[in-house]
Amino acid sequence: MAMIQPTHEGDFSFAGPFALDSGGELPAVNLHYALYGTPDKQRSNVVLVCHALSGSARIGDWWSELFEPGLPFDTNRYCILGVNVIGSCYGSTGPTTTDPSSGKPYAGRFPPVSIRDMVRAQARLLDHLEIEQLFAVVGGSIGGMQALTWAVHFPDRLARCVAIGACPLAGMGLALNHLQREMIRRDPLWCDGDYLPREPPATGLALARGLAMCSYKSDQLFRERFGRRPDRSGEDPARDLLARFDVGGYLDHQGRSFVSRFDANSYLVISKAMDTFELSDADLACVRVPVRLVGIASDWLFPPEDVRELADRLRQAGVDVHYDELASAHGHDGFLADAEHLAPFISEAFAQP
Repeated sequence: MAMIQPTHEGDFSFAGPFALDSGGELPAVNLHYALYGTPDKQRSNVVLVCHALSGSARIGDWWSELFEPGLPFDTNRYCILGVNVIGSCYGSTGPTTTDPSSGKPYAGRFPPVSIRDMVRAQARLLDHLEIEQLFAVVGGSIGGMQALTWAVHFPDRLARCVAIGACPLAGMGLALNHLQREMIRRDPLWCDGDYLPREPPATGLALARGLAMCSYKSDQLFRERFGRRPDRSGEDPARDLLARFDVGGYLDHQGRSFVSRFDANSYLVISKAMDTFELSDADLACVRVPVRLVGIASDWLFPPEDVRELADRLRQAGVDVHYDELASAHGHDGFLADAEHLAPFISEAFAQP
């Protein structure tokens, strides 16, 4: 499907120091954002859509299926706002940004950021855009973590929250993220994060992306799509130690293509923010808006039972919460690959008073 172009795309900068949950600070922050559609006179129709690890403010590039008339991101009804998170490499302040104190990119010296830091920066952008309350905050994966953080820390600034495939990571997710970061750090070109843009730790980042893709998909999908077939290039795994099966060729391709569009330092920063996301009982007690949680049946990175458990905890905290489950063979990526089946859940949440 063709990408949907923003109505407006821009940058918002504010002076610091911007204190971070890690104890560090940023002397200034820039946020790159994109708007699809136009705010109404009361600015009450704005939907903030939060992106996942490697996403960007340009929601129409990666969730275009939801923009058709009558679907959740119908720009005849809503103004859709996307904001690139701090720590990323798509326009907002992150490791590739110049550090004012040195005149060089932050690189490996960029401080750890939390999901709450990302959301607090987004709130500053809303102030700038004169948006007092969002119609909704929606997100999948790390985007869902942001949506939930909005509901906890800024309950008066949104009317509803939709989080898909999102909850605090369990041990398996933490383990997989740890290995991905280690793959990057152990690349000979890593150089403690001070690699040259033309010489990134490509091997480590590609391997990290390959492992991540295994966690984003499902056993069923890999069985159906690849099975035990040799790589389509004609390699013969039975005769050559280095020859690949088709699934190996797929993972290698995903790794190579990812290296050309993402920064390794940003990968470390955002994946660590994903790890440190937590929701205490005291946090859940702060939520005063309806919450729609969507688990994905074949997701083993954020298993549906973990999302259901979060729904139970919210319910016990007195929150108006509804749980749906997306039937998808695409694993965690189901919120992207099966967007047409996800759309009714989001539309129902939007229709809730």
